[in-house]
Amino acid sequence: MSDITPVAFDPSKTFARNFKLISHHELNGFGGMGEGMSIQVAPDGRRILWLAHESAPKNFTAVDVSDPRHPRVVVQTELPQSYMRSNSLEISGNIMAVAYQVQKVGLQPAGFELFDISVPEKPKSIAFVDRSGPQSRGVHQLWFCDGEYVHLSGGAADFNPTHPLDDQCYQIFDVRNPSKPQEVGRWWLPGTRVGDSVPPPKRHVAPALDKGMRTHNTNVYPQRPDRCYVGCIDAGMVILDISDKANPKIVSRWDNSPPYTGFTHTVLPLFDRGLLVVTDECTSANSADWPKLIWILDARDETNPIPISTCPLPDVDMFSSRGRFGAHNIHENVASPYAWQSDQIIIGTFFNGGLRAFDISNAYQPKEIGVFVPPTPPLSPSGTIQLNDVFVDEREIVYTVDRQSGGLYILEMDF
Repeated sequence: MSDITPVAFDPSKTFARNFKLISHHELNGFGGMGEGMSIQVAPDGRRILWLAHESAPKNFTAVDVSDPRHPRVVVQTELPQSYMRSNSLEISGNIMAVAYQVQKVGLQPAGFELFDISVPEKPKSIAFVDRSGPQSRGVHQLWFCDGEYVHLSGGAADFNPTHPLDDQCYQIFDVRNPSKPQEVGRWWLPGTRVGDSVPPPKRHVAPALDKGMRTHNTNVYPQRPDRCYVGCIDAGMVILDISDKANPKIVSRWDNSPPYTGFTHTVLPLFDRGLLVVTDECTSANSADWPKLIWILDARDETNPIPISTCPLPDVDMFSSRGRFGAHNIHENVASPYAWQSDQIIIGTFFNGGLRAFDISNAYQPKEIGVFVPPTPPLSPSGTIQLNDVFVDEREIVYTVDRQSGGLYILEMDF
């Protein structure tokens, strides 16, 4: 249980402990933000936070956070079409990769794009990779940390799923020549592609809870460049051996649903401790898919990961009546000199449950040590905050964003 004593929650006031708000930016009125957050230190020394938008009309926004108490938008770009979104982005050096997903299959453009951001005010397209197709909505998420490979979850013109909800597979692109990205490998859950030698996987009994067996996050770390840690939504999480990038192979799979309600989102390995931190994503309003959790797995034997605990949920009676409530994403220890690294503290977003920090030094008994729930933003369609993503830089400055209208919140942490 949380060690915060439940009190009556007032959505018009800030509810916080051990986080201090130092600035807030509504991003010029376009405050509905996605899952893409990445820090660049530009050639001129400015610290730039790049943000992906949840939906049209904006593509991505760059914010100068050199002084986090006085953030300043330096560029905000438009999407090519109103039916697409740039939900995910990542930076390596002065190159940024941006994912484009469309609202339904067959629409164009859809895929990912590489940008030269050496002058943040003037991002220049280097290459666009088309992932559109009759059964494709493009790219939902991508991972780009080493300057060499983009790992992504997306569709393709030649990928025909056995079920329409299984339309995105894991793909690896070599971008060492950023003007000519080349696909070098892909993987999908066996049975989710037409022509597979095994039958399609069993689906959730309740249709409303069936969100798909496709891939979501595709995390690769320098400590184990031969592994990809994949969230597979209703198929749980998968560790892949990608030592041969042309032929990824399953090392292990862990699935908690059923009896839980699916949507495995992020898999964060804590290498020195032999642990995995695995998040569910809440995708239904008013706790219809409760509980959505952050799980701690013992992965000392990577072929047999075992759940040993979950991080304590915010009080359901306080936060469950409006919008989404439950886990989503966490700070992912991205391999960047400008990203905070910790295997003791987990910081994650819980939509209307706000931002939460957990001490997992005892992995069997995680404890909540911080919370930040800002007031309901103006124009919020759900009538509540919906904190969507979080990134912590090496200065221990915390950035979190609202999914609907609130924009960017910049915090200090007091733990």
